[in-house]
Amino acid sequence: MRTLVNSLRLVVVILVVVAIVAQWLVSMRTPQYSPFNFFGYFTIQSNVFVAVAFAVALVSAARRKRADLVVSLLRAAATVYIATTGLVYNTLLTNVDVSTSVSWSNDVLHRVVPVWVVLDWLLFSDRARLRLRHVWWFLVYPAVWLIVVLVRGATDGWVPYPFLSPSLGYGVVALYCLGIAVFIALTGILVIGISRLRTLRV
Repeated sequence: MRTLVNSLRLVVVILVVVAIVAQWLVSMRTPQYSPFNFFGYFTIQSNVFVAVAFAVALVSAARRKRADLVVSLLRAAATVYIATTGLVYNTLLTNVDVSTSVSWSNDVLHRVVPVWVVLDWLLFSDRARLRLRHVWWFLVYPAVWLIVVLVRGATDGWVPYPFLSPSLGYGVVALYCLGIAVFIALTGILVIGISRLRTLRV
């Protein structure tokens, strides 16, 4: 079982890297390309987070370590962020142009990876039992990301997603931000709860 799980995680890491690179190579050829914009999308960052978390988990598994708390927190955070990416995209952005020009890469980053990462956390037992207080750690990175996006929206006018545009009014944007924060917190609580379940032994 351990070999199967690690093999699947390695596939996810490779898939994320290939999908991001494919999209990046196409985006670089467009006149409006900017590395700060491309890597400013939460989709890209959350998928990179997944690749890093799974890579760290693979290294930990290779060293035969069991349920390390730091590794488990990293995987849990990756699960929360990629679940947010999947839900926001498939509810708010399905019919919105967010400058994604490689369709298969779009599907991998917004649908395939989110589903598999959630299943990985749900099904396999190689994770430490997390505590409710850990949910606050999950909010740090999204909060920093939102602050940077809002500052950029107010200064150079660039925002990654239309529901964060200052043109909507900061009251509306604040409601969207609050909704995302609540969803991340609730997802974090759920992820922590799942960490205490007995699942398939790895």
